[in-house]
Amino acid sequence: MPDHQNDVTLPLPLFPGSHMVLDDDYVFLSGLTAADIQGGEAVIGDIVEETRLVMRSLQRMLNSAGCEMGDVVRSDVHITDLDMTRDMDATYAEFFDGHDYPARTCSQTPRLYGGGHVEITLMARRPKQEEADSEAQEEEESD
Repeated sequence: MPDHQNDVTLPLPLFPGSHMVLDDDYVFLSGLTAADIQGGEAVIGDIVEETRLVMRSLQRMLNSAGCEMGDVVRSDVHITDLDMTRDMDATYAEFFDGHDYPARTCSQTPRLYGGGHVEITLMARRPKQEEADSEAQEEEESD
């Protein structure tokens, strides 16, 4: 049975949905814009800072579900002007190791919630329990 969760650091969604839905294998994160994040209105208009703020929030949400950015298998990026893609891409890429990027769709959307210029949605594969236990044991041994 899926587990529907809302992130305590974000306002409750204004739409009929959840910030995160977890099942045994995946974590699905709803699209997030800078306007969804407290204080995000201060960066609206700067595609680099909007992207950085959104990606940091998504990363934190994944971490709360026991995932990392390396577990992301798919992303959907909506941007108000495809001419800003290069700047958005440079910031987006900072959140992934090497060239291990998730499958992605990037589309131009003329209007996003709160006047933001980028909205990003992620889907991540949850580590198997034995993998998570093994990683936790390795961390304990290294401390």
